[in-house]
Amino acid sequence: MEIRRLSLAEGVRSATGLTVIIDVIRSFSSEPLMAQLGAKRILLEGDVEKCFARRGDALLVGSRNEVPIEGFDLTNSPWRILQAGPDLFRGRAVIHRSTSGVGGALAALARTEEVLLASFLNARATAEYIRHHNPAVVSLVAMGSRASLPAPEDERCADYLAHLLTGTPYDHVAALAEILAHPNARKYLDADNPALPKEDIVLCLQRDVVDFALLARRRGDEVEAVPVRVGQDS
Repeated sequence: MEIRRLSLAEGVRSATGLTVIIDVIRSFSSEPLMAQLGAKRILLEGDVEKCFARRGDALLVGSRNEVPIEGFDLTNSPWRILQAGPDLFRGRAVIHRSTSGVGGALAALARTEEVLLASFLNARATAEYIRHHNPAVVSLVAMGSRASLPAPEDERCADYLAHLLTGTPYDHVAALAEILAHPNARKYLDADNPALPKEDIVLCLQRDVVDFALLARRRGDEVEAVPVRVGQDS
């Protein structure tokens, strides 16, 4: 198994084989929580107007460059998602929009064999899925800030995935120190902004919270994030 390390939008364009799109703060930390809270389907959509057009009975969850979108039910916040709880999500479809994670996943799905959506929350389950399927090439794409600037949380999550897949060294304490000192985390921790709750950073840095990977799968004109477990057909 060849592990390729890539970053940002240009990394998506270079990805081959099984591609893992990594967005720790906050897109692919939000999706595992929505699935865990009982969402029936999680649909990926990058276009805000299409989100509204497809809404029906679905929940709209997401943001544009970290700013809440007027008319959406929730912003792209793990903490707000946990606060809403299973009463909001159980049995409901969700249409999820984000700049880096969802945009990267949709772009990757157009060009690579298979796309997984990853963060620290589902890293071990993602690695188990990859090991089980044993692809020839795995592209780990750290999406970074707005898919244009490197972000330590995504790069270190890629390190952790590589560690789980190949045994390369990984120091989570060192990773936390780097991530928490970076402006990506400090803008949550140092400000009093309800759209960027401090609790999001706490949640996004938890490892292996759920036992499923998330597979981006095209179904007709929709793209769905499907929870998958090793040995389970989806």
